[in-house]
Amino acid sequence: MADLSISLAGIKSPNPFWLASAPPTNSGYQVQRAFEAGWGGAVWKTLGDPILNVSSRFAAISFNGYRVMGFNNIELITDRPLEENLKEIYETKKRFPDRAVVASLMVEPKREKWHEIVKRVEDVGVDGLELNFGCPHGMAERGMGSASGQVPELVEKQTYWVKEVARTPVIVKLTPNITDITATAEAAAQGGADAISLINTINSLMGVDLDTWNTIPHVAGKGAHGGYCGPAVKPIALNMVAECARHPRIRIPISGIGGISTWKDAVEFMLMGATGVQVCTAVMHHGFRIIEDMIEGLNHYLDEKGIASVKDIVGKSVPKYSNWGDLDLNYKVVARINTERCINCNKCYISCEDASHQCIERFRDETGKEYLKVREEDCVGCNLCSIVCPVDGAIEMVEIPSEHPPMTWNERQAALGQLSGYSVDIK
Repeated sequence: MADLSISLAGIKSPNPFWLASAPPTNSGYQVQRAFEAGWGGAVWKTLGDPILNVSSRFAAISFNGYRVMGFNNIELITDRPLEENLKEIYETKKRFPDRAVVASLMVEPKREKWHEIVKRVEDVGVDGLELNFGCPHGMAERGMGSASGQVPELVEKQTYWVKEVARTPVIVKLTPNITDITATAEAAAQGGADAISLINTINSLMGVDLDTWNTIPHVAGKGAHGGYCGPAVKPIALNMVAECARHPRIRIPISGIGGISTWKDAVEFMLMGATGVQVCTAVMHHGFRIIEDMIEGLNHYLDEKGIASVKDIVGKSVPKYSNWGDLDLNYKVVARINTERCINCNKCYISCEDASHQCIERFRDETGKEYLKVREEDCVGCNLCSIVCPVDGAIEMVEIPSEHPPMTWNERQAALGQLSGYSVDIK
C-alpha cells in the first residue's frame, strides 16, 4: 500500500485530502467527525470579526440527472464568536494531533488587525494559516476577501504583514475572479507566502424563478451575487492550478481546490502541481464518508502504477501543459467508428454535419443495414463526434502518421521570418 502522507509547506497530514474552509468546517463537532471518518486535514471556516448571515443562502444547478452539478452560496465567514472557535480548534488539535488543522483568516486590510488574529489563532496550536483573499460576496463589499485578492499589491502587502508575526506556514487563498491568477499568486510569493491555495468560488447568479421573478436564492425578494463551486468549476480550477504550477516565478506549493469530488479529480490536480487538495461541495452533497472511497481509490491507483508515495505524482503533468503556439501543427488524429458498437443514433452524424466539418457519411451494407463511416481525409480530429456519442468505445480517436515533421506555430513563424529576411518576435 502506497504512502499517502503529504507535507504542504511543512504542514503534515496522513493523506492529501483536506476539507476546505466552508460550512463543513464550521465547528469542532464537524471537524472531529470528519477526522474520525478519515480526512487528513481541515481548513477551519474563516475566522474574523463574527458577522450576521442571511436566510436563505444556498442554491444548486442539476444537469441531465446529475444533482448539484454546480453550487452557489451567499453565506459569509463564521458567525460564531472567535473565542468559541479557538476553544474548539484547541480541543480538536489535541484530540487529533496527526491531522492538519489550518485556520482560515479574514480581517480588514490593516497591519495591526492581521497581527492580532494571527497571534491568537497560533496560540491554540494550529498547524498553519490560510489567508482568505478569495470570497467574492458580502465580505468583499467591506473591503475584504476578493476585494483584496484582486489587487496584487494588497495581496503582497497583507501576506507580508502576516509573515512578520506568523510562526506557522502561511497559505494564501486566491480568487478566480481576476483576469490572470498568476499575477496574484506571484504577489503572494513575493509577500513571503509559504504556499497558495486555489480556487475560491466564482462570481455567480444561480438563476431566476420564472413564476415569481425572484433571484435564486433570494432573501425577502432580493438577491445578490454569490460564489459558484462544485463539479462544474473543476476545469477552470485545474487550469488555474496548472498555470501557477508552471509559472517560473511562483515556486511555492499549491493546495488545489475546485470541484474535486473523487480520487480521480484529486490525482488530476496533483499531476498538475497540487501537493494536496481541499474538498467542500462533494461533502455538502454526500457527507464526510466519501473520504473512504477517495482513500481506497487513490491507494489502488498508486499500487497499480507501482508508485510508492503520492508525493511522487505531484507535478508530473505540468511539463505537458504548454502554450498553444508550442503545439505540433502536424500531429493528427481522426475518428473511427466501431460499427459493432454503434447503435446508429446518428448523434455523431448530426453534430459533424451541423457543427463541425461534414466528414461522416451514411451507408447501407448488403443487408440494407445503415452504418456510418468517417471520411478520414477530411476529418480534422476535433473530437466532437466522440464527445456526443452515447456509447463508450463506439468512436475512437486514432493517431495517424504525418508525412511532415513536427512543427509548432512558433517554429513556423520563426522559419517564415528567416525566409523573409527578418526575425519574428515570438512570445
